[in-house]
Amino acid sequence: MPIIDQHALLRAKAIRCLAVREHSRFELQTKLQAQVADVTLIHLVLDQLQTEGLLSDQRFTEQFVHSRVSQGYGPLRIRSELTTRRVDAALIETALEQAAEQQDWATHLAEVAQRKFAQPAQNKKDQARQARFLARRGFSEAMIRRYLWDAVTKTV
Repeated sequence: MPIIDQHALLRAKAIRCLAVREHSRFELQTKLQAQVADVTLIHLVLDQLQTEGLLSDQRFTEQFVHSRVSQGYGPLRIRSELTTRRVDAALIETALEQAAEQQDWATHLAEVAQRKFAQPAQNKKDQARQARFLARRGFSEAMIRRYLWDAVTKTV
């Protein structure tokens, strides 16, 4: 297939993907590599999309963080998922800082725990179960300890 046709096909595929949701550059590159093996051509298409403002890791990161926070995830999990998608660390930190300005992480943790568990942990077994759940959600050990300690002291 001529290079011009491949370029047009790759561009159309990329735009279709971006029409559904924002993608990181790495995610889109991975999807396009399933179509064409020519990495140079893929980079050319991605560079053009970035120049045109259709592809933006910053926009992707902001939307991703907002989405994950609304789903009840914490900063550690969000950072890990974005790192897996090869988003720049500076973009990740900026987006997490903006999220922290909008919502305190400790308050967010308490809301997530209250949605999941009807009442505070009554014993060590419940505390361990809640701690494991919150850790999987991406909250730090220190935040979880503080939440569990506050929950115990409020009930006593």
